[in-house]
Amino acid sequence: MAAPGGRFASRPLLHTFIKSISRTGVNKTGDRHISRSNVCRASLQVKNKTDNVASPWTKVGAVCLQRLRVVSQDRSRIEEQFAELMSQMELEQSLVSDHEQRLLEDAERMRRKQADDYDSDEEDDYGGQEIVTAQDLEDTWEQRLKQFEPAPRTNAGDVEDFCSLGRCLTENLVLLVEQMVGREKIWLLPQLQWEEGETLRQTAEKALTIVPEADFKATFLGHAPCGVYKYKFPKELRTESCIGAKVFFFKAILSGNSHSPAPKGPFMWVKKSELKDYLKPAYFEKVNCFILNL
Repeated sequence: MAAPGGRFASRPLLHTFIKSISRTGVNKTGDRHISRSNVCRASLQVKNKTDNVASPWTKVGAVCLQRLRVVSQDRSRIEEQFAELMSQMELEQSLVSDHEQRLLEDAERMRRKQADDYDSDEEDDYGGQEIVTAQDLEDTWEQRLKQFEPAPRTNAGDVEDFCSLGRCLTENLVLLVEQMVGREKIWLLPQLQWEEGETLRQTAEKALTIVPEADFKATFLGHAPCGVYKYKFPKELRTESCIGAKVFFFKAILSGNSHSPAPKGPFMWVKKSELKDYLKPAYFEKVNCFILNL
């Protein structure tokens, strides 16, 4: 009878031992349990420490403003041959139009007039009015076509005027501005230093509004930058808290009255093939990646 009593007496001791183990925070695998609240508290402390550390890179927002082509490009020799082939196939497989049907009817009426059994009473169906044949209409249209003068596709004067929005109408153009970087004036995309409290896209939009002697209306494409360029300041301008700049580029398309004459200013519109003549090599390498000449 002593054995059962000993078994019952040992149970409180067993519960006390289990509770003491659970308080230590050790799980079944032997690893110490870390609560979620402790992890979140530690991550917030690390984040606050990193936020307090200022980045040595100055953030800059830039805009890649493009004026899309106004007229289509001239066809190549192969494109001309293909267009003629498609036009011939369409002509051979198409039905007779109303005008062509009228030409056939006029030709049949003229043949019947020249026949020996022609009856002049057939002309009474037209009420005695003067008959205007389809061939007469074609002659009139031909005279009007000779008097028509289409607008020129290119303007020789605007080709050399880099400030004009009318130059190179068959090409996409990119806006470049002349800005002071350090102690040197260089050509680059419109850019402005980022300020606290605004997004990088807002900085890029502001960079476009401060272009001297210009009022360009643009439509920005998205809120994410299309490219990043990082460069270091000259040694005499570097400090421990600022060693260089990171430029974030945003794409935009010229909108509004894009064909009005633009005043002269420290900016110019260039083709993609002309960018290398004005941009620094490293800067051009980054910009050339996201400018598409479609």
